[in-house]
Amino acid sequence: MEQELLAEMKKVFTEKFGAEETRSYFSPGRVNLIGEHTDYNGGHVFPCAISLGTYALVADRKDTKTRIYSMNLADKGVIEFEMSGLSYDKAKNWANYPMGVVSVFEQAGHKCSHGFDIVINGTLPNGSGLSSSASLEVLTAVILNEAFGFGLDMVEMVKLSQKAENVFVGVNCGIMDQFAVGMGKQDCAILLDCNTLDYRYSKIALKDASIVISNTNKPHSLASSAYNVRRAQCEHALNELKEVKPELNALGELSNEEFNKLAGHISEPLERQRARHAVCENNRTMEAVAALESDDVEKFGKLMNDSHFSLRDDYDVTGKELDTLAELAWQQDGVIGSRMTGAGFGGCTVSLVKNSAIPAFKENCRQGLYGKDRLCTELLCCKHC
Repeated sequence: MEQELLAEMKKVFTEKFGAEETRSYFSPGRVNLIGEHTDYNGGHVFPCAISLGTYALVADRKDTKTRIYSMNLADKGVIEFEMSGLSYDKAKNWANYPMGVVSVFEQAGHKCSHGFDIVINGTLPNGSGLSSSASLEVLTAVILNEAFGFGLDMVEMVKLSQKAENVFVGVNCGIMDQFAVGMGKQDCAILLDCNTLDYRYSKIALKDASIVISNTNKPHSLASSAYNVRRAQCEHALNELKEVKPELNALGELSNEEFNKLAGHISEPLERQRARHAVCENNRTMEAVAALESDDVEKFGKLMNDSHFSLRDDYDVTGKELDTLAELAWQQDGVIGSRMTGAGFGGCTVSLVKNSAIPAFKENCRQGLYGKDRLCTELLCCKHC
C-alpha cells in the first residue's frame, strides 16, 4: 500500500513540479493512551506512535523559494514561501506549520541556503487529534536537518518543532505530540516526564486485545479552541498554589493527597477543577503504566475510563461527539476501557478491545451513532495500531 501511495505522489510531483529526482520521508502520527492535558502541566504522558502519518516527496531547488503542495488539501493549491525571514501568514493556511519550523531553525542559527519542492500526503484524518500538525513539523525538521547537515539529534528537533507550534503558529501546546512522533518505537509506548524530558519505553503487551482508534469525524482546531484557555487556567491555579508552596514548579509534582490539602488556596472554583484534573490525571497515568507493566490490562482499562470522566467533568474538553463514542464503547462486550485522546473538542477516542469483540464493536458503534440523532457526521472509522 505504501508503494502505491508513493507512486501516486510521484505522479502528482511530476505534474506540479516536473520530474526532478526526489527523496521520500515518513513521519508517524501518535495516539495517547493516557495522560491528557498533563504535558504542559509538568506531568507524565503515555503516547505511542502509529502507522498512520505524513509522507513527503522532496526535491532540492537552486533558489531560496519553497513550493509545497498537499494532496489532502488540494483546494489550497501550491503554496510558496521564502526560506528566511518568515512570519505567520494566515493566507498560507496549513503551510504555516513547515514555515514555522524553517523560522525556528533560522533563529537557532540553522539557516537554510536553498528551498525545496515538496508534495505532502497524509494518512491521518484532518483534525482527528492524532497529531497531524506535529507529524508535519517533525517531518519538516528531519528534511532540513538531512538536507543541510545540521547534525541535530531527534530530541533537539522535537524541541524546535514544539517551538514552531508555540511561537510561530500560536498554539501553546506541550511537548508530548512532537516527542511521541519523533521518538516513537515499534510495539512500545513512551512514558515521558514532560517536566524533565526523562523518558523510558514500555512494551505494549495486551495479550488478546488491541488498541482501536475511533474517529468522531468532527475536526478540532487547537488554535481557535479553548486549549490556550485551559492552559492559562492551570497556570493561574499553579501561581496561587505557589503562594503557599513556593518550591512548587508544576502541578505534575503534586500527589492527589497534597492537592486536596492545598486546593482551597485556588480562589476560582473552575480553575480548581482544571488543576484537579491535571494533578489526578498525572498520578492516574503513573498508576496505569504500572498496571500495564504488571499485566493488569483490566486495571489499565478502568483508569482509561476514569481519565475520560475527568476530562469530561473537570476539564470540559470532550463534547457530545466524544462522549457518545466513549459511552457506546463502554456498553460493548469485550471493551476493556475507552477514553478521548488528544486535546479534545472533537477528534478521536482510543479503546482497548478484546480481539474477538472488534468486529461487533465496530458494527455496534456504527449503529449506535446512527441511533443518536447522527451526532457524528460520517460513519465511525476504526483503526488497529
